[in-house]
Amino acid sequence: MEYIELKNMVFHAFHGVMEQERKVGNIFRVDLKLYIDMHNAIQTDKLEDTLNYAAVFDLVKEEIAIPSNLLEHAAGRIISKLKHNFPQLKRVKIRLAKARPPLGGEVEEVAVIMEN
Repeated sequence: MEYIELKNMVFHAFHGVMEQERKVGNIFRVDLKLYIDMHNAIQTDKLEDTLNYAAVFDLVKEEIAIPSNLLEHAAGRIISKLKHNFPQLKRVKIRLAKARPPLGGEVEEVAVIMEN
């Protein structure tokens, strides 16, 4: 199945259960695989026959700005909003990662991966 991929979208946001995370924020990275039927776009070469990935980016940016305690919650919200706003999506896969999580040791990132 065909898909459009947006990789390594980077945002500063305020997700986490610790008060400090909610005050200072952190760097979050989002990767998306957006499964759609590309047959019409291949034939017509028209934006309305595919997925406008600039609009997808704007939606992710808007959703990531809403604080959540859990990455799972933020990722689930993004998937729900994408599927609601872009009914042509057959499936969405997201990877949402938090850089340098406060775990008391050196960890590059922690991530959740969901597919719906």
